[in-house]
Amino acid sequence: MENGKKIILFDGVCNLCNSSVQFVIKRDKKDRFRYAALQSDIGKQLVQERHIDTRQVDSIILIEPGVAYYTKSDAALEIAKDLGGFWSLLGVFQWVPTSIRNAVYDFVARNRYKWFGKKEACMVPTPELKAKFLE
Repeated sequence: MENGKKIILFDGVCNLCNSSVQFVIKRDKKDRFRYAALQSDIGKQLVQERHIDTRQVDSIILIEPGVAYYTKSDAALEIAKDLGGFWSLLGVFQWVPTSIRNAVYDFVARNRYKWFGKKEACMVPTPELKAKFLE
């Protein structure tokens, strides 16, 4: 893994999650992030190493270099902050209690397949994007 890069683990078969990853890639001007599906071998390894219960978090995890990680709404807000510019303004939502933010997050996560659909297999990155994905 590349030193200093933050890793976004995502549900590789979720259309909303895949669209979100594409959104971040387009706006990650400082190349801060690398990506892996939770279902991939490296995704499973990273989750296991950090003792993250994927029964509680099955859609997005942000891993900082070292051992720190964020889940659910905290992960989304940290990613937005790192994108900078307008997106960092979303940090104002960190003032909303985590329990409320995560309730909204969990509601969307529970319904993501119904609302946005699901792929049969994880996304395969284009050759240009392959370097941004961990194997």
